[in-house]
Amino acid sequence: MAQAHSEPTDYFRLDDLLTDEQRMVRDSVREWVRQKVKPKANQWAQQNHFPISLVEEMGEMGIFGPFLPQEYGGTEADQTTYGLIMQELEAGDSAIRSLASVQSSLVIYPIWKFGSPEQRTRLLPKLASGQWLGAFGLTEPNHGSDPGSMETHFDDKGDHFLLNGAKMWITNAPICDMAIVWAKDPQGVVRGLIVERGFEGFSTPETHDKWSLRASATGELVFDNVKVPKENILPDAFGLKAPMSCLNSARYGIAWGAIGAAADCYESALAYALQRQQFQKPIAAFQLTQKKLAEMLTEITKAQLLAWRLGSLRDKGLDKPAQISMAKRNNVAMALEVARTSRQILGAMGITGDFPMMRHAMNLESVITYEGTHDIHLLITGMDITGISAFK
Repeated sequence: MAQAHSEPTDYFRLDDLLTDEQRMVRDSVREWVRQKVKPKANQWAQQNHFPISLVEEMGEMGIFGPFLPQEYGGTEADQTTYGLIMQELEAGDSAIRSLASVQSSLVIYPIWKFGSPEQRTRLLPKLASGQWLGAFGLTEPNHGSDPGSMETHFDDKGDHFLLNGAKMWITNAPICDMAIVWAKDPQGVVRGLIVERGFEGFSTPETHDKWSLRASATGELVFDNVKVPKENILPDAFGLKAPMSCLNSARYGIAWGAIGAAADCYESALAYALQRQQFQKPIAAFQLTQKKLAEMLTEITKAQLLAWRLGSLRDKGLDKPAQISMAKRNNVAMALEVARTSRQILGAMGITGDFPMMRHAMNLESVITYEGTHDIHLLITGMDITGISAFK
């Protein structure tokens, strides 16, 4: 049988750019995904089942909020390590990476950056360990790409806030123990509130009949005169800049995660092409198959280098939101194209659950839309290039 390149998706020796610790963390998560996620990913997707039993395991492995200081349950990992974790999780399934992405970048991150010392001490260890699961409420039924027009609001009632409104398309909502909710105060300023399970008037109906992210728990956050203690407001979060900084962290993780999905598809297609015989030779011997494989690997390699460089910039505090938008947009579109192209190599077998291509492709249809749509990210970069906003 023909032999493939020994390192299928490390064509430019990206490993040489990583530290021993970064490789160790990546490899441990990769092995966990190989054992715990990949064997059941198709089953979970087919059954629309969220594997909640994995949450505490992920916490024990340090997957949630790895950038946190140790006193709060983190490992003080750098941004490249965080990205590599997201990459390996999404090689298993986008739903698992989404779970970790929301927990780390959209729940843990804002409490760490904008919360009070008391909030950090009370909540971060629970979230980092997986004892508690969080959600992030920004998108609303009438306001997606334009969060500044949100309708969710709260009034000051003296000894508490009274919260009303609704959020939708919220990962982890049906099973969350708490949510970071962005709402307008009486002056119209966007603030962050910690809304906990059990608060009267707070409900989390599940979103059903999804064709994508079927192993993810998705739902709404509904607030009907919810009394929120005043100590549950994030004291240092004012305006949209706060939730946008959380989204930047999540989008950065997605830029890495998409590489994992693409690599899983590519490696599956390569292995199949080397084994599948047609016309007395493996289909990998045909020019058009080699064209597909070479082009996919080229795009994966470009995405790897883009993500690695972005991680290096983030560790130095030199990155900017438009760069994150470029990386998220490029890498997710790349992964979706790789999923589709790799499916073609497998022919009809590619649509079955025996292979990951269709599942990754369906998941990536969500990933290319959430955390800023494909077009919105293009315009964010365009605004940075020209200095002119296309949003107004």
